[in-house]
Amino acid sequence: MGIIELLLLAVGLSMDAFAVSVCKGLATPKLKWRHMLITGAWFGGFQALMPLIGYILGSTFASYITAIDHWIAFILLSIIGGNMIKEAFSEDDEEHNDSFAIKTMLIMAVATSIDALAVGITFAFLIESIAHLIFAILSIGCITFALSAVGVKVGNVFGSKYQSKAEFAGGLILILLGVKILLEGLGIM
Repeated sequence: MGIIELLLLAVGLSMDAFAVSVCKGLATPKLKWRHMLITGAWFGGFQALMPLIGYILGSTFASYITAIDHWIAFILLSIIGGNMIKEAFSEDDEEHNDSFAIKTMLIMAVATSIDALAVGITFAFLIESIAHLIFAILSIGCITFALSAVGVKVGNVFGSKYQSKAEFAGGLILILLGVKILLEGLGIM
């Protein structure tokens, strides 16, 4: 997995957090810089932590499933991407909560980073070195931090206009990366 793919993956993973951040911005009448920083720190931190946990889990079982690792990566990324696309077209209005309390932010950070845990499992098969893993984790965390902080501002200023587009784009990126990994694993690319 090259740098471009890792950066695209980071953007794709951050779209759920961006969408929730937009909702936070919608619900926050008097937005302050600290709201943006708190949101970015929670979402970026968990988006960085979860792939590391997934990598550790995946590494534990890597020797048993190396022959089908490209299928696992494809299936996981396709499911995550498909769910994001489904949410983009969902008519359900998400509940808007303007609380930045630890309990609220923790629940949202975990909920938006579960997909990063699954991606971390695929890292056990795709990442060649610890330096590459650290770069991937830091990229995911930093990009999610930035997009989440911006998402709060976007939600506060523009409303939910971009939320579904962000979820759709993130889902599409993850599915396309899954297809690329599968094709490489099958020797087609």
